[in-house]
Amino acid sequence: MAVSGMREIKRRIKSVKSTEHITNAMKLVSAAKLRRAKAIFEKTSKYFGFVTESIEEIFNSNAEVPADYLEGNREVKNSCYIVVTSSRGLCGSFNANVIKEASAMIEDDPEEPVIVAVGGKGRDFFAKKGYRIEEAYMLPPENIAFMETHEISKPIIEMYDNKEVDEIIMVYTSFVSAMEQRVKTVQLLPFKIEKDPDAPKLLHQVEYEPSMEAVFNYLIPKYVEIMIYRAIVESATCEHAARRMAMDSATDNAREMIGNLTLNYNRARQSAITQEITEIVGGSEALK
Repeated sequence: MAVSGMREIKRRIKSVKSTEHITNAMKLVSAAKLRRAKAIFEKTSKYFGFVTESIEEIFNSNAEVPADYLEGNREVKNSCYIVVTSSRGLCGSFNANVIKEASAMIEDDPEEPVIVAVGGKGRDFFAKKGYRIEEAYMLPPENIAFMETHEISKPIIEMYDNKEVDEIIMVYTSFVSAMEQRVKTVQLLPFKIEKDPDAPKLLHQVEYEPSMEAVFNYLIPKYVEIMIYRAIVESATCEHAARRMAMDSATDNAREMIGNLTLNYNRARQSAITQEITEIVGGSEALK
């Protein structure tokens, strides 16, 4: 009985060691991917931050923004949700947090929402719930190039222009640090003007060619496109950070389990040795 128990413990130790090797390797891979993704995110963040701030400054400082793109221009009946998740698991609560936030908003929506899923986890979840998935982009976020975000944003803006949807909301994960990521919700359209009474009025002297409307009709789709790409890059960084932490925790748990199993094995072996000695001593006593 003791020998059988020892064999079972040895089998479990071997199994857990195999798991520990896998999770440790995945942690190292995720750490390397995180470094690359973080470098890309930091570079693009500076550039896109400047671009989006410049566009927002133009919107907030100019009275001639086309009314169709401004908050309050129409009654909000139909909403479009861009949900950015990953297509792979083993990253802790990364996907669950985004899906939970998006689900809470969608369930409160009185009309049937339109969902654009970037990542397989979000698509699979909302498809099972029976929601309308307008578009789904299955490439890993780090493999989506800036030019490809045009293909993502174009049909969304067309739906808004055709009044098929009245607002566009994006839910994704924001990068705070390698140890902390937060779910973030951004309303892309209609644009909310936040005028600063103390802001300089120099922008009102700018002349737009060929016309003000043409300039804004170009700027607004670009603004949406840039915001989507920025969210995808940031989400990819968060995914690798979350997976690294999850695999680090899994590796630590596996090592702790190996330590406990090894202790149990040593106790079982000691017990078997003691039992054998007792049997030998008992047998020799019986021969006397």
